[in-house]
Formats: sequence, structure tokens, C-alpha cells
Amino acid sequence: MAVKREKIHFESVEELLGAPVTKDGTEEIRIDQIFPFENHPFKVLDDDRMQELVESIKSNGVLSPVIVRPDDEGTYEMISGHRRMHAAKLAGLTTVPAIVKQLTNDEAVILMVDANIQREEILPSERAFSLKMKMDAMNRQGARTDLTLGRDVPKWSHEEIGKENGISGRQVKRYIRLTELIPEMLDMVDDKRLGLMLAVDISFFDKDLQKWLYEYIRENGFLKSDQIAALKNTPNLENVTQYTMIQILNSALPEVKVSGKVTLSEKKLDKYFPPHFSAVQREKVIIGLLEEWQSRKDGE
Repeated sequence: MAVKREKIHFESVEELLGAPVTKDGTEEIRIDQIFPFENHPFKVLDDDRMQELVESIKSNGVLSPVIVRPDDEGTYEMISGHRRMHAAKLAGLTTVPAIVKQLTNDEAVILMVDANIQREEILPSERAFSLKMKMDAMNRQGARTDLTLGRDVPKWSHEEIGKENGISGRQVKRYIRLTELIPEMLDMVDDKRLGLMLAVDISFFDKDLQKWLYEYIRENGFLKSDQIAALKNTPNLENVTQYTMIQILNSALPEVKVSGKVTLSEKKLDKYFPPHFSAVQREKVIIGLLEEWQSRKDGE
């Protein structure tokens, strides 16, 4: 039985787009002293939501402090609040309220992901890279040496990571596979031009083959699961050329059936028959004309 999830109420636009509100232990930090988290997967877009956030900040200031950590240069690295800081810049602010935390690299990754991944709207690429970053960080934190195997064994499974983020372990595994896609193909997933399951299958192909598949989709406007299945079943796939790949994909498409039925609407036939002619009478005339045409053709 599915678990009923409690609805979360956001008090402000800031909460909707970022981390929870924390009012204690904040300080004002200059925006030009805060730098983005290295390789963070979350996109800062100048869309309608960003404009709403800018207007909110102009009216009320930044209500939810950002979270940063000090770096080795005497400045700060953003952990949570990239959108709020961008909006604050657009609103003309030079400082933002911030909570400074002393964090290791792995702790920073985990906090950065957890503060962003529960947003109402998140792109597949954002979820993919954030889950991978979190899993790698937690495995580094919790790695243990197995005396039998003589090597480090990851502590965290896909199921455990999924449970923390409200999805199944299978979904975690699928999303992480998306990180193996070329950027152009991943953009197609974000734009909903390529389904998640098909994208996961494509992620197992090498980069050259992915590039050719991307060009095929761009040229033809589609890619079907039967085509990918045919490609996966091709022997010596590593030696396939782009031309051969196209042949494989096209041959996997179902043949177009040509219907033997021809329909003539009454509106078209009314131009040639008197109103009192019945359907049977019209059919006889048409058949007679066709027989006459066939006779003439045979006599040529």
C-alpha cells in the first residue's frame, strides 16, 4: 500500500526554491565573497520563478539565509542558496544573510544535495548528478575494509539512498545511469523529448554511438524502443559505423501497410451524379467506367 506523504507548506518563495528557513546564527556576507559549489548539478535559470524571487527580495529582502562554508582563500563556498544569491544580485543587493558551517568536502556535498533535491520541480539531469554525488560522498564516508576481500566495501546501497530521498533503489540506479549520457542527449531528457527508460538504455552505448543516435533523433524526430533493442542485439556493436547504425534503426521500424480501400465522399461524388441516384446506381456507373478504362488500356 502506498504511503501517504504529508504535504509541505512553504511560507515564502525563498523556501520553495531553497533551503529551510533558519533565523539564528546568521551574518551578512558580501556576495562577491561567495563562490558557487564546485560542479554543483542544479541549474540557476532566469525564468518566471526567478523573477518572482527577485520581486520578493526587492520587497522583503532575503528571508532565508544561504548556507556557506569557508574556503582556503578567506572567501566562502556556497552550499545551499545559489538561486537566492543570483536573485539577490538581480535585485541589486551586495550582501546576503548567511549561515557559515565548517564542513568536510563530503559533508558539504551531502548537505548541498539534500537542500536542493526536494524542490518541487527538479530536472532529471539535476536529480541524476545530485544522487550520484551524494552516493559517492556517503560511500567515501562510510567505506569499510572487508578483511575477506581485502578491499573497501561501499556501505550505502541504491535502496538506502533511495529511501532517504523518497524513491526506490531502482529509480536511483536509473537516474545515476543518466550521468553516462552525452550532454546533448541529457538535454533531450530534460526537455522531455526522450523518455527516461530509453535514455537509460542509450547510456550503455559508447559516446560515439550516442552522438550518432542524437543526430538520428534530431533528423527524424523520434527513436523507438524496438530500434534500441535491435541495436543492442547487433553483434560486434563496437565496430558499427554511423551508416550501418542508421540501417539497423530503419530496418527495425514496422513496415507501413498500404490499405487497399479507397473511399470517395458523397460530397465529391455529388459533382458527377444527379441527386436522385442511389448508392447502388452510383457504384454501377463507377464500375462501368473503370471497366471501359481497363478495356481501352488493354487495347493500347
